[in-house]
Amino acid sequence: MNMAVRVPDFISVSQTNGIATITLNRPDVRNAINDQMRAELVAAFEQAGADKDVRGVILTGAGKGFCSGGDVGGMRARLDAPAGEVAFNGWKRQQSTHRGVAAIHGLTKPVIAAVNGAAFGLGLDMALACDFIVAAEGAKMSMSFIKRGLVSDGGGMYFLPRRVGLSRAKELILTGRVVETEEALRIGMVDRVVPGEALAETAQSWAEELCAGAPAAVALTKSILDKTFESTDDQIFALGREAQAICYTTAEHRRSVEDFLNKTSK
Repeated sequence: MNMAVRVPDFISVSQTNGIATITLNRPDVRNAINDQMRAELVAAFEQAGADKDVRGVILTGAGKGFCSGGDVGGMRARLDAPAGEVAFNGWKRQQSTHRGVAAIHGLTKPVIAAVNGAAFGLGLDMALACDFIVAAEGAKMSMSFIKRGLVSDGGGMYFLPRRVGLSRAKELILTGRVVETEEALRIGMVDRVVPGEALAETAQSWAEELCAGAPAAVALTKSILDKTFESTDDQIFALGREAQAICYTTAEHRRSVEDFLNKTSK
């Protein structure tokens, strides 16, 4: 069953079978991110996180592109500010950007980026912040910040090396070159590539598969795996012990044990 949940100005949200689809909705500018969209994106992910009926999220774009990055018009306005305010205004905007990326990456439910078209700059950073990326054939990706005299500010310098390795991440970030889907799949920048007409269905069915487990176990597993590269083995083991103790108390664990024993006793 499809049910419209919320239709704000620059973000639209729908829900199907426990999966919320959050759509960047400025197709006239290839879903470029402005301040209002940042705020709405955070609100949409916070709502998905709080809603017990939502088990997973798909992030995608309206129209022909996923996200072209930061709104260049906003960049122009930023530069027109008095010289003494540019740095502090930029610092505040960066806080907003990082809240959006943290909302995506920190969601305790699986998040799939369904990249339906170009994902450049901040758009690619946002896709990389998701747990999984499925791309439509022909979608193009670029860490294009360097072409604007900027650094990757949406988490790409953190997420991209974890997907493709440090040396290749440096090359992609320092050149800002465009990566086609065939190469993106080969180097691990994306996880799956499908025909454009199959993108939504593929993302939906994959999300349902990923979210079929007990919510507590899924959330705890994801939170620990996200710390793996920054932690020692002892730290991960300790987090695993704590998480398992919580899982022991859940209704899902109790029910699964009882179901298993009842089936084997017949």
